[in-house]
Amino acid sequence: SVPFLIRLFPSLLTKFVYLNFLAFPFFVDFRRPELLVNNTISLYLTTEPGVTVGIWHTVPSSRGAEAQGKDQRWYEEALADDHPVIIYLHGNGGTR
Repeated sequence: SVPFLIRLFPSLLTKFVYLNFLAFPFFVDFRRPELLVNNTISLYLTTEPGVTVGIWHTVPSSRGAEAQGKDQRWYEEALADDHPVIIYLHGNGGTR
């Protein structure tokens, strides 16, 4: 019966393969990454009108002591220095 249902409803296959309707781990506020990951803040970029993308900026552990208690402005300035930036694209499930 499963192959028949997948043939009738192909969107079911993508839902169960990618499971992008689940927000895992459960009951975690991804807008507050400092509770989960050290030296991290949440920023938002507007890529085009009506589309806002949430990002996390994490500084390396070598700058961890310097990052303690800093505000968003400090993290934005840290992005502009000469250190490399690694971008991790995690998918389109609607969560981080």
